[in-house]
Amino acid sequence: MTLELHATPEEVMRGVESLQEFARAQQLPEPLVFAVALALEECGSNVVNHALKRDAHQTFRVAFDILDGSLFVEIRDRGPEFDPTRVADRPAAADEDVPGGWGIQLVRRHMDAVEYRREAGQNILRLTKRLPSKTGTP
Repeated sequence: MTLELHATPEEVMRGVESLQEFARAQQLPEPLVFAVALALEECGSNVVNHALKRDAHQTFRVAFDILDGSLFVEIRDRGPEFDPTRVADRPAAADEDVPGGWGIQLVRRHMDAVEYRREAGQNILRLTKRLPSKTGTP
């Protein structure tokens, strides 16, 4: 499934809701649906707020699919080049009043892989979550 979304918070939530519907239709476990939806909300919000500056005329693309026992979410935007995988985790003792850096940490915690590439003027972020096997183990 692929969605073209405008750079607004409401559109991020439309993408999250579509992902949840897709995952539930595939009968994925609710904790997994929650984790992937949270990661998409965080990454989509960053695209809207930072890369596209909440310019509702701009769009970004979100796609999700299940392949080879994993759920994949891909986010593409035409904002300035930015690789969130290069952002270091914040130390536990970091000042919580200083913004930034917590989101990618949250995404890393909930996803099995987070990959970035720049291609044809687009930021492409690919999130991977392994699905539980039929025996109940991931």
